[in-house]
Amino acid sequence: MTPQSEEELAGMIADATTPLAVQGGGTRGFVAAGDVLCSAGLAGIRLYEPGALTLVAGAGTPVAEIEAALAAENQRLAFEPMDHRALLGTSGAPTIGGVMAANISGPRRIAVGAARDFALGVRFVDGAGRIVKNGGRVMKNVTGYDLVKLMCGSFGTLGVLSEISMKVLPAPETEATLVIGTGVAEQAVAALSRGLGSPFEVTGAAFLPDRGAVVRIEGFETSVAYRLEALEGVLGSFGAVERLDAQASQALWRDVRDVQPFVGRSGDVWRVSVKPSDAPCIVNGLPDGAEYMLDWGGGLIWVLCAAGTDLRARIAPFAGHATLVRADADVRARLGVFQPEAPALAALTDGVRARFDPRGVLTGRGMKAA
Repeated sequence: MTPQSEEELAGMIADATTPLAVQGGGTRGFVAAGDVLCSAGLAGIRLYEPGALTLVAGAGTPVAEIEAALAAENQRLAFEPMDHRALLGTSGAPTIGGVMAANISGPRRIAVGAARDFALGVRFVDGAGRIVKNGGRVMKNVTGYDLVKLMCGSFGTLGVLSEISMKVLPAPETEATLVIGTGVAEQAVAALSRGLGSPFEVTGAAFLPDRGAVVRIEGFETSVAYRLEALEGVLGSFGAVERLDAQASQALWRDVRDVQPFVGRSGDVWRVSVKPSDAPCIVNGLPDGAEYMLDWGGGLIWVLCAAGTDLRARIAPFAGHATLVRADADVRARLGVFQPEAPALAALTDGVRARFDPRGVLTGRGMKAA
């Protein structure tokens, strides 16, 4: 089912008698069991005001189309959404609705916030077929309950997005990256923490074990040059430092964003969100043969491990959550995609879903952890 209008979408959901699996471009793999309901027909940039730093688009609008329109005005989606296609082996076009529904946020999240922080307003259809509007098209608005944040990251289980209003930001004049030559997680996280705690406005902080800790700076060329030199002095004690120019920096951070080191490799891929200070202990306790990379200063761990490994059992002593991003259907069914919720939180989640989806057609039961 691919509705071409919000009214048609509402009708399809209202008439549904079986569970629906909501998807945008079908590129991210987070799809519940049920009849596929695709929002790709709800496409198009409805409003773009560069001077006001706002853009409104249908949920099915390809991210590439939005990025092209923004680039023409020297602006960008600052939260740097990941493209899952290479990692998951999927095709199609990522949509802005899929980005917001899954709250897809890249390396720059540590500096500017997550995708949900850029959502100003949404239109969606809930599980009863009701059209709901919340938020606005400007940065200053007061609209009561913040359903905008609630919808971002709900994976279509509370409603199907039809339109998103979002904040955009100017693109920087240039960027550069420092590579600190260390292969030890403890030392890398310490270096990343030092960089993030400095006054030099780091916009990316990651660790690639085969390359080192990497930190990014963006802005005006003269400012970047000054801050790069100053940051090199701050981080030089952690290892030999290499500078990457703008072109090499952009290529490196695309690879970090899209988890390029794990592309085309066999095994399951996990995304683990933890306290940065816990990351070294967690990666040192990974199963034999597992590989990892760190983003968000150590707060995000990507793990490649043998198929069927229950990684949650290995990190149980630590606070955080682990999402199974890539695995075969049997492993996903056995382990569940998402971290199991504590009983009190699960009860709250079920109560919210019951209000937005009283008939259970958007519950996403096929995505819930076992």
